Amino acid sequence: MKYVTILFFMISVSICNAQTVSGKKIEDIDAKYIRIVGTAKFLSTKVVVDIEFGQHNKMFDNNDTKILDKNGKPKVFNSMVEAMNFMANFGYKFVSAYAITVNNQNVYHYLMERNN
Repeated sequence: MKYVTILFFMISVSICNAQTVSGKKIEDIDAKYIRIVGTAKFLSTKVVVDIEFGQHNKMFDNNDTKILDKNGKPKVFNSMVEAMNFMANFGYKFVSAYAITVNNQNVYHYLMERNN
């Protein structure tokens, strides 16, 4: 009984902490390369990121490429470096970065590669 309780607890903790992108757990993304696209949150120094890995996106769903927390809300990062470190925890490493300006706002693009 003790083992069943421990097993149940471990499974529930792993499910509760799962972050998803396009309905997939981040650790289950089967892509060698991903692109993190970061935009500043309105009236804030924090950033919201989109993760692109070649997935098919749902039309009219603004949260489809965002990292969603266990409550289904977009995860907010203090900086692009924090987002990059977050993805490094899932086996990705930095490859290159560039920024473009859209409507007087910088949009940051970071390319990352999964370590083998």
